[in-house]
Amino acid sequence: MSIHRFSARPLLGLLAGLTIIAAGPAHADATLLNVSYDVSRELYKEINPAFVAHWQKTAGEKLTINQSHGGSSKQIQSVIAGLDADVVTMNQAADLDVLARSGLASADWRKAFPNAAAPYTSATIFLVRKGNPKGIKDWNDLARAGVSVVIPNPKTSGNGRYTYLAAWGYALGKGGNDAAAKDFVGKLFANVPVFDGGGRGATTTFTQRGIGDVLVTFENEAVLIDSEVGGDQFDVVYPSVSIDASAPVAIVNKVVDKKGTRKQATAYLNYLFSPEGQEIIAKHHFRPRDPAVAKKYASRFPAIKTFTVEEKFGSWEAVQKTHFADGGIYDQIAVKR
Repeated sequence: MSIHRFSARPLLGLLAGLTIIAAGPAHADATLLNVSYDVSRELYKEINPAFVAHWQKTAGEKLTINQSHGGSSKQIQSVIAGLDADVVTMNQAADLDVLARSGLASADWRKAFPNAAAPYTSATIFLVRKGNPKGIKDWNDLARAGVSVVIPNPKTSGNGRYTYLAAWGYALGKGGNDAAAKDFVGKLFANVPVFDGGGRGATTTFTQRGIGDVLVTFENEAVLIDSEVGGDQFDVVYPSVSIDASAPVAIVNKVVDKKGTRKQATAYLNYLFSPEGQEIIAKHHFRPRDPAVAKKYASRFPAIKTFTVEEKFGSWEAVQKTHFADGGIYDQIAVKR
């Protein structure tokens, strides 16, 4: 887990794993902590100072926003264990349901903001070595013998969990039943040489350590890799079907009530749904919800067939109980690797 702080002070450097980045007032009237998932850090590095400026202008209050990133499920457990997050911005509803069951978030958190409290969505795609030497085109290729697949751990990462569910849904869509899907996903995960705790760790394993023939990750992460690591090293492959990876948000009631920051936290999350927030979201290659912004940036997002968790699995609660609870199907698959 890493934490970034936005204030008006200059860059202070690395201190015991904390990265402090300048982008707001020197002496804030209030401070928020956004605990988020692994591959959203660049998004919030731009969202946060934009909202700080917006809040100063509209509310006349100086604000500092800190951000913390790691595997989605690990982050939620950190909040439950006492990390004082004012808001959480995750990549799967299951983690926010866990937070709600702990009593830290409202049971009806989906109703607190538009679009079931998800300001954007993404899709799971493939990143392969330049020229695609293994000829990877679809999910079935990831289960072939001799193909090395890099995926973060589904037990700690929403990124990995979406990959697992996308592969399962693909198998069902090919006319298979749950038994056939389990066999297919088992073959795919047997091709994973190492499980990182989150999506950014998996990116490092693939791009810097040179492990794997294909990285399965979110669409925005592939674009970031292309721009920061170099498009001459990798190609993006869109599979025949993917999963709708909506990224929900919620207020942590216990923390905002203790700190007196509910007003700021609510405005901050509402900003994500505003035209200004949606513009920044689209700029970072997350698929915006606002129709006008989505139309403006349509060229960034290739058409791809997707399904939702609810369409294939009924509910996130059912998914968690059947697949990812201790002793669930994923654990059964992992034991056989």
